[in-house]
Amino acid sequence: MRRIYFLIAIGILGTAACNNGNNSKSEATKPPTEPAVPRSMLNDTGTQKLVNVMTRYYALKNALVATNEDNTGSAAAALSAAAIEMQGYLLKKDGMPGPLKPFLDTIIMQTRTIGEIKDKTCEPQRLAFSTISSSVYGLVKSAELRNVNVYHQFCPMAFNEKGAAWLSTESEIRNPYFGDKMLECGEVTDSIK
Repeated sequence: MRRIYFLIAIGILGTAACNNGNNSKSEATKPPTEPAVPRSMLNDTGTQKLVNVMTRYYALKNALVATNEDNTGSAAAALSAAAIEMQGYLLKKDGMPGPLKPFLDTIIMQTRTIGEIKDKTCEPQRLAFSTISSSVYGLVKSAELRNVNVYHQFCPMAFNEKGAAWLSTESEIRNPYFGDKMLECGEVTDSIK
């Protein structure tokens, strides 16, 4: 009788061991999930141009976080070029500027303003950046951009406690209005995923 119980126990352990091996093997053979492709109300080309505007915007934001005047100027020029390219594409595609034009116009105008400012503290550039941030956020919302990580962040102390917002690809706060003076001042107020 002991022998039967022993053989049953070995059979159960052997079956369990085989099943555990099969589970890990099946998990290992599952294909990796593809990253989500950004989508919007625009076609694929328009969405790519919008993502390019966002990428250039983040470069400008990061230059202001670092309080780097040279990088701020070149990042503003790159953002302006991306916005002009997107605006030209939308005009050519639809034959009219459409509802995104006011946002793109503001981005272009304010990035040119940043390019003209020479100030090592980047304070005047930050004022223009505030307007750009509002326009980029409006652009993203109006175009219904999705499958991206966009965090709308707000610092209540910017501009003598009037407050100002910006966008980021991550929820961690890196304040472009104060740089390293108050790098982590702010909060996430919205997110687009």
